[in-house]
Amino acid sequence: MLLQRAPRGPVPARFQFHFLGFISRVFGDNARMPPYENDTIAAIATPPGSGGIGVVRISGPKAEAVACALLGGVPEPRAASFRRFRAADGTLLDEGLALWFPGPNSYTGEDVLELQGHGSPAALQLVLDAVLAAGARLAHPGEFTQRAFLNDRMDLAQAEAVADLIAAGSANAARAAVRSLSGEFSQRVNALATALLQTRALCEALLDFPDERDVPVAVELAGPIASLEHACRALLEVTRGGVRLTETPRVVLAGRPNAGKSSLLNAFAREDTAIVTPVPGTTRDVLQVEVELAGVRLTLLDTAGLRDTTDVVEQEGVRRARAAAVNADLVLYLVDSTDNEALAAAAGDVHALRLAEFPGQDAATERLLLVASKVDLVVFDNTDGLLPAEAVRISTATGEGIETLQAEMLRRLGRGTGEGVGVFSARERHVQAASEALEHLVAARAVDTANAGGELVAEELRLAQDALGAITGRTVPDDVLAEVFGRFCIGK
Repeated sequence: MLLQRAPRGPVPARFQFHFLGFISRVFGDNARMPPYENDTIAAIATPPGSGGIGVVRISGPKAEAVACALLGGVPEPRAASFRRFRAADGTLLDEGLALWFPGPNSYTGEDVLELQGHGSPAALQLVLDAVLAAGARLAHPGEFTQRAFLNDRMDLAQAEAVADLIAAGSANAARAAVRSLSGEFSQRVNALATALLQTRALCEALLDFPDERDVPVAVELAGPIASLEHACRALLEVTRGGVRLTETPRVVLAGRPNAGKSSLLNAFAREDTAIVTPVPGTTRDVLQVEVELAGVRLTLLDTAGLRDTTDVVEQEGVRRARAAAVNADLVLYLVDSTDNEALAAAAGDVHALRLAEFPGQDAATERLLLVASKVDLVVFDNTDGLLPAEAVRISTATGEGIETLQAEMLRRLGRGTGEGVGVFSARERHVQAASEALEHLVAARAVDTANAGGELVAEELRLAQDALGAITGRTVPDDVLAEVFGRFCIGK
């Protein structure tokens, strides 16, 4: 759609008035949640249990008074100093380091005091009780980071990255969380939002001045909208990758009895976690183990051998094995390379399992990987022609094929080599917001192509901008904020 405007010459006063009104409309709906009550909060910031060091954190206007009450004075700013922590009656509670961060140059943007003492739960509680007696209150979950967000010390995506970094279960997940915490993810979102704002401003300005005829030019919106759509698709893809890194995939080891499932579990876990015997049916229940492969955290589930049996206990084990396969991100179906009958039936077994557990799922092929075990015991290669070409041949005794299997597992899980490089930690909430923004951009392009009206194009662009703003917290509702920070630990 072509819109007309006069870009040269002095800008009419009416244009200035309306453009300022547009800017007000753009940013007026980005208001954050109402100001919080400006009280002083405190909490133990280290995990529960005994440790060498424990930290009590205080933030708010009474932090200075708390320092005077427990330390006898305010420490030098941003310098660790040895202090004794005392109760109101002078009783010595503990001794350690005190750090003072005057606002606004602190984590929360407020005055912050950190008391680093011994990691005894009892000693930490005594210090916290004295802090509360001095005028602070116990912090809510995530309230320190929430105040950092509200005081513009970080945006919402960065705040969520704090929780992702704390919960990171692998090296790749930790690196991705650090990138988001440093602002890389937000910068990408903001760059797209800025480009969208410029296109939206152009669209609305042209609509506001259809009667300006001096030096008229035609302005094409199709190109800018197409570029925005392309950039939003790329953002959505990298966001989905970030979500995958923050989740722990579940990998089920399935197959007939004595196929080598437990041996493979032990090989990945690097210890004898599962019992391995030549007796069929040794594994009766689902055994779950957390492992890290190439910097990726996985949950492996060893299951009972799949076969028809009259043993009631083993029947329950088979039922649980099939249930685990249904909920798995990836199933490794193992077949014994020394068992000709099992080899001949392997393709049929996999096909039957795929139909039974993943009916109608297009991605079922990627979710089931055939693995031929015990290849070191095969005198000659009797697997050729019996197994599909994509089957991976391994030996847990010699290590043959284990690296190949690991690489294929990570590829199918979307965590192949280099997958974590340049990826940011993200949440499903971010994926939904980016998807919504993309939907509105697609709608804007369709409206523009159909010449259905510049007002509709501008509205779709506004909705896309609001969706992106939800990622960084510019347009996020209060209930979403409560949900985000409610998942944090109390001292963060």
